[in-house]
Amino acid sequence: MKPWIKHSADPFATRINGKYYFIATAPDYDCLMLRESDTLMGLADATPKKIWTKHENEDMSGYIWAPELHYIDGAFYIYFAASRVDDVWHIRPFVMKCEGDPMNDKWEELGMLHPVTGDGFSFKSFSLDMTVFENKGKWYTVWAEKIGRWKGTSNLCIAELKSPYQLGSKQVILSTPTYDWERVDEWVEEGPAVLKHNGKIHLTYSASATGACYCMGMLTIDENDEILDPNKWDKERYPVLKTDASYEVYGPGHNSFVKDEEGNDICVFHARDFEKIVGNPLDDINRHAHLLKVTYDENDKPVFDLKNCLG
Repeated sequence: MKPWIKHSADPFATRINGKYYFIATAPDYDCLMLRESDTLMGLADATPKKIWTKHENEDMSGYIWAPELHYIDGAFYIYFAASRVDDVWHIRPFVMKCEGDPMNDKWEELGMLHPVTGDGFSFKSFSLDMTVFENKGKWYTVWAEKIGRWKGTSNLCIAELKSPYQLGSKQVILSTPTYDWERVDEWVEEGPAVLKHNGKIHLTYSASATGACYCMGMLTIDENDEILDPNKWDKERYPVLKTDASYEVYGPGHNSFVKDEEGNDICVFHARDFEKIVGNPLDDINRHAHLLKVTYDENDKPVFDLKNCLG
């Protein structure tokens, strides 16, 4: 299957004020590069612009992963994971702000996300893949973190936001790997992404190690339910998107959602076009971005069928 944008792991596309934007993990894990276009498909040919480069030392000097661009209260924010050059696995979520043109104006570093007083767990350990969303006038954030007795296991955590860089509640463990397909080589849930449709909030996520076993799961809640109550979320028993050799799609995951010009929901995900990774997976840049048109079944549940990929 032909990729949409090559060498773009953890792809994130969004439409803000009539413009489409695309950001992803840079192949060298060292910077933030942003694309802009008047059309969704046009992002593939848009020239990426480097808007920020990692520090030489201390915070934000190691791996730079999984950026997302969001528009909150009239300003642009980029959430991303970063580590330190002297400790590359000391990964935490950071945020940047731009009050003007995100392609040309200054970006301000706001530092690491701040937990609320008394929260002894949030961002104390390996934390990454932060996303944010709004529901009923409140903003929430979901991210992946290894916590407490789940140390070594990547769980999905959720909290309310007080501001774009400050939690407004203590974290809640939303979901943890419980199924066999979430525990291949590593016990992982990460890369959350939000899709709203007809009063439901669907939260997709990625599971297992990053090879061909990588796949997408999904949680769902009614928009009127208590968002911070994990018992209100329904978890799919099986992956909603997984490796399919017939399409040469291996390890699909870490997706985002965007609407095209006709209002269709589009899933943006990365995948490799081969099964076996040679050497260290971090040295392989062949996770490419794809576009998939989301359809809905008779129960109004999202369907992620690779035959609906665009290209």
